[in-house]
Amino acid sequence: MTAAFEFIGPWALPGRAVAPHACQPPCRWFGGPLADSMSWVRTSAGNWTIEQARRPRSDTWGIAGVAPRENRGSATKEEAMAPLLPARAQVVIVGGGIIGTSTAYHLARHGWTDVVLLEMNTLTSGTTWHAAGLVTQARGTDGTRRIVKRSLEIFKNLEQDTGFATGFVETGTLNVAASPERMDELRHQASAVRGSGVEATLLDVDQTLERHPLLNPEGLHGSLFFPHDGRGSATDTTISLARGASARGAKILEGVTAIGVTTGAGRVTGVQTDQGDIEAEYVVNATGMWGREFGVTAGVRLPLQALAHYYVVTEAIPGLPRNLPTVKSGDEYAYIKDEAGALMVGFFEPGSYPWASTGIPQSKGFVQLPEDWDHLGPFYEKIMERMPVLADAGIRLHFCGPESFTPDGQYHLGEAPDLKNYFVAAGFNSVGFLSGPGAGSVLADWIVEGRSSIDLPETDPARVQRHETNRRFLERRVVEYLDESYEIHWPFQQRTSARPLRVSPLYERTEAAGAVFGELAGWERANWYAPEGVSKEYRYSFGPQNWFEHSAAEHRAIREDVGVIDTSSFGKLLVQGRDALGVLQRMSVNDIAVDVGRIVYTQWLNEHAGIEADVTVTRLAEDQFLVLSGPATVNRDLARLRRHIGPEDFCTVADVTGTMAMLAVMGPNARRLLQPLTDADLSNEAFPFGTSREIDLGFGFVRATRVTYVGELGWELLIPSDIARHIWDTLFGVDGDGLRPVGYHAMNSLRLEKGYRSWGHDVSSADNLLEAGLGFTAKWDKPGGFIGREALLAAKEAGVSRRLVQFVLDEPEAHLFHDEPIYRDGDLVGRVASAQYGHTLGGAVALGWVSAPGPVERGWFEAAPYAIEVADRRVPAKASLRPMYDPKSERPKS
Repeated sequence: MTAAFEFIGPWALPGRAVAPHACQPPCRWFGGPLADSMSWVRTSAGNWTIEQARRPRSDTWGIAGVAPRENRGSATKEEAMAPLLPARAQVVIVGGGIIGTSTAYHLARHGWTDVVLLEMNTLTSGTTWHAAGLVTQARGTDGTRRIVKRSLEIFKNLEQDTGFATGFVETGTLNVAASPERMDELRHQASAVRGSGVEATLLDVDQTLERHPLLNPEGLHGSLFFPHDGRGSATDTTISLARGASARGAKILEGVTAIGVTTGAGRVTGVQTDQGDIEAEYVVNATGMWGREFGVTAGVRLPLQALAHYYVVTEAIPGLPRNLPTVKSGDEYAYIKDEAGALMVGFFEPGSYPWASTGIPQSKGFVQLPEDWDHLGPFYEKIMERMPVLADAGIRLHFCGPESFTPDGQYHLGEAPDLKNYFVAAGFNSVGFLSGPGAGSVLADWIVEGRSSIDLPETDPARVQRHETNRRFLERRVVEYLDESYEIHWPFQQRTSARPLRVSPLYERTEAAGAVFGELAGWERANWYAPEGVSKEYRYSFGPQNWFEHSAAEHRAIREDVGVIDTSSFGKLLVQGRDALGVLQRMSVNDIAVDVGRIVYTQWLNEHAGIEADVTVTRLAEDQFLVLSGPATVNRDLARLRRHIGPEDFCTVADVTGTMAMLAVMGPNARRLLQPLTDADLSNEAFPFGTSREIDLGFGFVRATRVTYVGELGWELLIPSDIARHIWDTLFGVDGDGLRPVGYHAMNSLRLEKGYRSWGHDVSSADNLLEAGLGFTAKWDKPGGFIGREALLAAKEAGVSRRLVQFVLDEPEAHLFHDEPIYRDGDLVGRVASAQYGHTLGGAVALGWVSAPGPVERGWFEAAPYAIEVADRRVPAKASLRPMYDPKSERPKS
């Protein structure tokens, strides 16, 4: 009997048995290294065995926009394909996996039908074909959870539109806990996901076994159940999306290799292929693990590295129930799902390794790596203890395939910072199938509407640091990410690989003072200081960690006396030239036309009034300005500046971060500390708040700026790197008790007590000034206006229906981290954006977003009882739109 068929998995090869309920002839084949026509033999066990096969092309199904090769007569490949390659398209998508096809499908649904998708092999042949098919909502951020929620809607509704099924089944997922610490993590995870509207229920052991009777209860402490999770077919979904796209006019071309991108005037102009060039207004890099290499052709740096990734499929297990919940067991580094009467066991185990780190082969699809039972065996034995039925099951397949991972565990979705209309959708860290349909939908919205429909600062390609694209760094950091992906995710957990890299000129001084370093954007930063005799290490927990009391002492030093924070990692951009003021005025909501020697706090908005940057600008001279940015945002701020310097503007910008150290000397006794060290008059009258000038200090000169990020009197000192150690020694050589070095944990608790915002945590490009409580920075009538002014005026006219609110928990023992749900009168109204313990306010303090039913007066946000859910328990909280600490901001100006 000869038939085409549908099947998922690389084990469907000639001579391999296929369970009858997985696929019986006649079935459809929709991708994978299989055959479009096969000879089948029914075995005595009732399975169908493939006798012979030949690989198909998806264009034989009439969706690819090109005719099957066998219908092209005697023409050469180049002759046959060249006429079918369009000369231009509005959008060219490179990559025929689930993300690329989803982007094409959703663009077409928007009415953008002048879309071409290029796939160098066949659809799904990158990593989509071997996806396990899990759909799980337990993602690490609100934005990525909302992506999966959108995917779920697509899985459920796609067949109705295209006629092709996705194979999606709602089975639920059980995240099981085999330790008290893991159970603590699940309680916090339950609260976090509820803040994103995800349904999740904590179960005891008996309730867990009711849902999955094959689990061994020994050592279990319970589970977290996601009832609306499920599983589906990555191949079927991809082909369904492709059919939906092509039915609306999009062209999907296989066997066409994109070899480069053409650009002009800072934007994409087209794509070069092995069969000709295509002019394009937009280009989407959806090339999966080839994303780094393809990005380089356009000058877009993407830190992606393929790693070996394993799963095992058993032989059929008699009597196995169908559609059991997927089991995820972090303590055994494994997940398990039933599939076609058998079990699939996948692993996120320690000890993975990079594959093809010097470049992914372009000519290969359906890549499969060698088996390694010596590595995988111990992990498989461990999961057999959790699910004993595995012990008696034969193994049909031991599969290892490469998947693309990123250093921070977040994928890249969005526009490249330095190249307009070049969009990236790559590096999905083994969650491409469950995120892909939603990600493609969001990307299509972004291209059509000019902004993302989901707030996703964590996936912004502009977050990339240059060192992250270094091959050796990638090999170490992405392996660490995969090794720890199924470990407990502790608050304040630090990465340890590829360190130290970037260090402050004061690194040795802070280290000698007891600094315990964390890492941000490659920078070693003192998070807290260990007193003499205290071990310089983190001991993680979900309660107060070992550094808590030491950070509290640093916090109190700044509130009550004086402390010094090494802020050298903060970004410093020098903007200068005849038109520098004009450029910054257009970009900034505040008025930058101030006197030389003044500092201005401002935001940069997009055309929709969303906050793209939160910076300070110091006017150094008539035509010279210094922009201070965060360590993680300086690259995106630099790119934004460059993009807004017009061809006629006489203006340059340079990142001068590494040329200067910076110390924040803060506290009510900051003036008493500094005044004996300088001839400059630091009095309130001579050196008012917002002043910046060069002063002598010790034996050298520094730029002192009277400003604060902690809510106290103080100066930020910009110090030439060559005298940084001397300035440190000068400060700490003063005869004065109370001066102590202070770390970033304390700085965070101090700034949250004052309600100071942090871009990427509290505010981002989806939030406007009025919602964020930053309307005071907008100078509505300044000459020339500012980018986003009209949209902000419209938002002001419409009224505010959401606000960033400060909270303090009523229970001093409770701790907040981020993403906890906020309830008002018992109704879910928002989630926590950032939090830490406020040692002065006497409780966990947070900034969180609260939504109202419609435009309301500000008093609505502070009225009525609030509670914040902490580890599955609601704790009463006070709410305020004004800072609870020093609401009139009198202390910094004293």
